[in-house]
Amino acid sequence: MIAYIIRRALYAIPILIGVNALTFVLFFVVNSPDDMARMHLGAKRVTPEAIQQWKHERGYDKPLLINHQAEGLDRLTDTIFFEKSLRLFQFRFGQSDSGRNIGYDISQRMWPSLAIAVPTLLIGLLVNISFALLLAFFRATYLDFWGVVLCVVMMSISALFYIIGGQYLVGKLLSLVPISGYDTGLAAAKFLILPIIIGVIGGIGSGTRWYRTLFLEEINKDYVRSARAKGLSERYVLFRHVLQNALIPILTGVVVVLPLLFIGSLLTESFFGIPGLGSYTIDAINRQDFAIVRAMVFLGAVLYILGLVLTDISYTIADPRVRLG
Repeated sequence: MIAYIIRRALYAIPILIGVNALTFVLFFVVNSPDDMARMHLGAKRVTPEAIQQWKHERGYDKPLLINHQAEGLDRLTDTIFFEKSLRLFQFRFGQSDSGRNIGYDISQRMWPSLAIAVPTLLIGLLVNISFALLLAFFRATYLDFWGVVLCVVMMSISALFYIIGGQYLVGKLLSLVPISGYDTGLAAAKFLILPIIIGVIGGIGSGTRWYRTLFLEEINKDYVRSARAKGLSERYVLFRHVLQNALIPILTGVVVVLPLLFIGSLLTESFFGIPGLGSYTIDAINRQDFAIVRAMVFLGAVLYILGLVLTDISYTIADPRVRLG
């Protein structure tokens, strides 16, 4: 088991290196520090002195890869690539273009994102799997037909509709919860209820259809027919055998949303005024703060790769044959 985990973790290293290198090329080669300075200063006619001053304050005036004016290791370490790219592997995100500590901001803003994402994920899984099992149990009936129709309709509606509609109906007309804002401690619950409910409702359509397809595929397999032939009830077969054997594709679907647990939902946090990492990223894009954007891209890649590794490990728990293969 340990050897399997080490092997899967080693596979992730080249991927992370490639993502880091591609990010560096996009942010410093395709989009040069001079271009970043002009966009950040926002003036049509920016003097070369102002550009140089902006670059010097943020460490963008150093050579990209090799510093020929330095000696020893400083030829490699006193460069933009080392300072702005390689140090990300140490999770040293440095300073934003506006002068704030990115690492401190991430450590503070991750908790509001988790407060929304974790309940949304867990409740959404429970609701979607329950509805999918219900439709699979009553397959080829009117309940199944109209349930699929409802799922398609819910999938076709934009997430913005759920957000704006929920704010107007629950927050403004009924005045049950605040429309936006955030607070610390238990007082934050009233600000999180509506985003969580909207997140769960917005994912019912696609989630239920996905899990229903998985369950129907398992139902048509030989082991299910054998279980029925032994006299087991349809309910027992569905909840005991089909659900257990569908765990691997379910885990595969869950890993896609794992990075969102930390990075947060860009739309939800922005519309509800939640000070999480999602709104942090949106604000950085609006301010053209490229240091924050780079850090969030790298962090998203790390979390996604970590999710893939954890999923591979969970596969061996759900089905030990995966490890043997």
